[in-house]
Amino acid sequence: MYVAVKGGERAIENAHAWLAEERRGDVTIAELDVAQIREQLSLAVNRVMAEGSLYDPDLAALAIKQARGDLIEAIFLIRAYRTTLPRFGASAPVDTGAMACDRRISATFKDLPGGQILGPTFDYTHRLLDFKLAAEGDVPEAPSREAQTGDVPHVTGFLNREGLIEEAPQDDTPPPDLTREPLEMPADRALRLQALTRADEGFTLGLAYSTQRGYARNHAFVGELRIGKVPVEMDIPELGFAVEIGEVTLTECETVNQFKGSKTEPPQFTRGYGLVFGQAERKAISMALVDRALRWEELGEDNLGAPAQDAEFVLYHADNIQATGFLEHIKLPHYVDFQSELELVRKLRNAAGTGQVQEAAE
Repeated sequence: MYVAVKGGERAIENAHAWLAEERRGDVTIAELDVAQIREQLSLAVNRVMAEGSLYDPDLAALAIKQARGDLIEAIFLIRAYRTTLPRFGASAPVDTGAMACDRRISATFKDLPGGQILGPTFDYTHRLLDFKLAAEGDVPEAPSREAQTGDVPHVTGFLNREGLIEEAPQDDTPPPDLTREPLEMPADRALRLQALTRADEGFTLGLAYSTQRGYARNHAFVGELRIGKVPVEMDIPELGFAVEIGEVTLTECETVNQFKGSKTEPPQFTRGYGLVFGQAERKAISMALVDRALRWEELGEDNLGAPAQDAEFVLYHADNIQATGFLEHIKLPHYVDFQSELELVRKLRNAAGTGQVQEAAE
């Protein structure tokens, strides 16, 4: 047993050394540093921060480097590091209406106060490979621009003036903390939104797409999508008031959904909501669509049996770290289990020739 343990330990140490060598790659090529990843792979950094539940671009970039670009592995690293951090307080709710917007668009109103701000987006590119990037050519300087400042009213507020959209629910009850408490069912909307914010982007995208293809009652418009910085404030008991301790970049999406009414609610528009760290608009839109699909019960709608309407299915399978752990554990030794099944199959095959299959199985 001692020899086996030492042999396994040596093999693992060698695997780690080989992994480090593979991560570095060709040593004649300059190594990526954390700042380069943070600045030039910012969308990957944003995803790691969002699904890792930790807003720190430098640490997210370091995790991406360590994980060789495997974003789920990087998210795992960030979450593991997060558990080591002490918690000394909680911030006040951020006011996205005061966001300094780099991007703000609406698919429901053409003209809105503050205007449409296209911002940095792939939406209007031709999706053609730019070989100038391979040649490391200079990037043309963008025109001077300033982020939208001051209060920027939400588009859904315009509908709210006429009573055409449901009132945003007001609940000051502190929600449970999904980073410290296990997910439990039934989950209220606040807890569902936490889980969706941390959910795997690809899984959430697939669920959102399913709702658009008819696997839920979810005809949605993007009421507003905005990306920008918001100040983070914290109440200081010794001072008796809140002070600004920093700012974070967020992506917020509010969808406006068709609603014909139910036994308890009149015909009106309803809401879906998404809020994610960094610039992550595909995730925020997907989150808003799934959020709306999960609200069927509170709105008095029928459950159509769509996957996106099943809270247990969505929330228990959306976390890529849990999914990865359960999936990859089958790589570990299962020698005893397999040997027992192998012996059973042998008995079944032997019994098949004598007509005793049922007896062998029992």
